[in-house]
Formats: sequence, structure tokens, C-alpha cells
Amino acid sequence: MTDHTFLAIDAARRQVRLDARRPAFYSDPNTTYAALHAACPTFYWQEQKMWFFTGYDHVNSLLRDRRFGRQILHVASRAELDLPAPAEHTRHFDKAEEHSLLEIEPPEHTRLRTLVNRAFVSRHVEKMTGEIEALANRLIDGFERDGETELLSSFADIIPVTMIARMIGIPDDMGPQLLKWSHDYVGMYMLKRSRADEDAADRSAREFADYVRRLIAARRAEPREDLLSHMIHTEHKGRHLTDDELVSTTIVLLNAGHEATVHQIGNSVRVILESGVDPKTLFADPKATERTVEETLRLCAPVHIFQRWCIEPCEIDGISFQRGDKVGLILAAANLDPLKFSDPLAFRPDRDEGANLSFGAGIHFCIGAPLARLELNIVLPLLFRRLPDLELAAKPAVKDVYHFHGLERLELAWTPPAVAG
Repeated sequence: MTDHTFLAIDAARRQVRLDARRPAFYSDPNTTYAALHAACPTFYWQEQKMWFFTGYDHVNSLLRDRRFGRQILHVASRAELDLPAPAEHTRHFDKAEEHSLLEIEPPEHTRLRTLVNRAFVSRHVEKMTGEIEALANRLIDGFERDGETELLSSFADIIPVTMIARMIGIPDDMGPQLLKWSHDYVGMYMLKRSRADEDAADRSAREFADYVRRLIAARRAEPREDLLSHMIHTEHKGRHLTDDELVSTTIVLLNAGHEATVHQIGNSVRVILESGVDPKTLFADPKATERTVEETLRLCAPVHIFQRWCIEPCEIDGISFQRGDKVGLILAAANLDPLKFSDPLAFRPDRDEGANLSFGAGIHFCIGAPLARLELNIVLPLLFRRLPDLELAAKPAVKDVYHFHGLERLELAWTPPAVAG
């Protein structure tokens, strides 16, 4: 048995005890993932009371396997599965999630995704290049002469939320409020969540939904050239989205469209600075930039776990699953599978060993992936070009928000440009 204080692995029985609330784990989960790959890539996580998969091939195939889904109550009742009734204190959150693209299955998922997918294909998203560059440059202009900044609050927090809000049709000045609602909302997905986290998520879900409903009414009366107007006025097979579907879809697009990218900007800057590799080589041309972005996504993914319900009885890696069982897929660990990636814990932007799974796969592949990739491919080289001697001013602290992975703060320093005259 392997024991690292917060981690105990019984490889013979494929049983793992892992305290995800310990800083030793969430500050450096990759080391734990390496230990799991070495001992038992498929394991029963005792604290979470379910089986988890870390192997690249298993995670990749299960994300696409229609015997598993994000939903279960479309094929079985709560009574059949012995599930408790929904909690009263999270009813607003549950209502907002009722039609979420992340939580539903075909045919409803197909209908909703078809109506919004068009806006997120690469050729449409790439039209935002100029806006992203202008915003990033303006933000850097604001702190360049200071010689120091906390990058999350001055840069990373602002760009993704501003761009997804503009795309949907929400004013820039709503950015801080959207961030607050989103941070509270995603608290429901943290393994350490408390009753206070649940209360905050429910309160913000109610406020968020009320705001979106007011926006829907305004766009219904006066359509604009934005995604919300498109979703309101476009039909699929003779059906329009209901208001409840519009609220769920708008909230998930806003949350997914910026939360992970905020984390990834910070994670990527940290990895690059700690690697010691000259940023000039990493961002020498668009191809090098793309490889660098993909390697940081592989090495420090912003979202680590997706869960699936078993819909049909089956056997995976020698484990039998019945309808109603839940499984965990650790995307970030699959990105470190030594059977897929050589020297997997190393930052090697020249590697060409296949795609990372940081955006998922299958029908629930992240709809915002083209936008996130575009933002990263623009803002990272721009930041290092504008601040050529950028360095860490303090050891970055990782947020206690597992199964997300991002920084609490990222303090940076550089030599400010000389003032002319």
C-alpha cells in the first residue's frame, strides 16, 4: 500500500483514499495522478463513493460512450434509483440547470446545441480577433508602467467574461457582476462544497436567472445582432427555445465561456514562467503558439473531472456497472497517461502525441473551445511580447476549488518601460 498522508492506494483492490481538500493534493494534483497511473489507473475513490478512470483511452471512449450520460432521470425515476428528492434550498440552482447543455441528453441536447453551435464555430469566432487584441492591449496599457500586477484581477478575469458577454449581448459593465454570479454558481461543482456554498449558488442562480429573463424580454421586443437574439428568434424543426431553455443556455454559456479560460490563462502563464523556456521560442510564429497553448492545456487543465451516469448495464476495465451508477472521468489525469504521452509531467511544447482531453469529447465536447483557444492564442503571446522580461514576483497559490484547477493570485513583475523625455 502506498501512503502519502493525504493519499492511500491499495493497488491490489483498486481502492484509493484521497483527501481532495488537502493543499498537498490540489496544489499539485499531477503528482498524485502520476502515482495513480503507476498503481491503478481505474480505481474506487472511497471518499467520493464511485469508480474513477484516469487512462487516456478509457476516458476518451467513455466521454463518447452512449451507455453513459450526463442525465439519468430521462430513463429512470428517483424511486427506481433510490435517489433523494431535490433539496429545497437549491431549487433555484436546479431550475437554472434543468435545461443546461452540460446536463441534458439527446434529443433535447441535440436541439439546443444545434441552435447555438453555429455561433461558436471557428470561422465565426475568429471574427472576434481584433476585439480580443484591442481589449488585451488596453488592459496591459493600464499596468505596463507599474512594473508589477496581479494578473488574474487585472487581465485574466476580464478578457473571457467581456468577450462571451459581448457575444451573447450583455453590456461590458456587467462583467464584475457576472463574475460574482459565476463564481458562486460553480461552487456547486466543488468537491469540498458546504451548505454556505450551496446557499450562495442558489442565491446567485436566482439573481442570474432574473437578469437573463429581463434581457430576454428586451431582445424579444427589440432584437439585435447578438447570440441571445439569435437563440430567441431562430427555430429548429418548427420549435423555438422556451424561456426556461433560454435562461439555462445563457447561464451555461456565460459560465463555461469564461470560468475555465480565466483559470487557463493563469495556469499557462505560470507553467511558461516556471519552465524556464524562452517565450520568444514558444511564440515565434502561430504554429509554435498553438503548440504551446495545447501543451499548457494538457499539463494544467482548468477542469479536472466530468461525471457520467451509467444508462445501460455494462463492464468497463473489468468493473461491472448497473443503471444508475455514477463514474468519474479525470480529464486532467488522462492528459498525463504515460501510455499516451512520453515524459507526461514535463512541459514539452514540441510534442506531437495526440490531442489533450481538456475540453472533453463526444456530444458534450466544450462548445466554447474555439473561443477559449482563440483567446489563449492571442493573449499569451501578446502578454509576453509586451512584457518581455516577465517573471513571477511570488510563489503562485492554487485555489481550493477542486475539481477545478486555477490560481488564487498570480503576482508578476517586469522592468517598466522608460518614460520618454
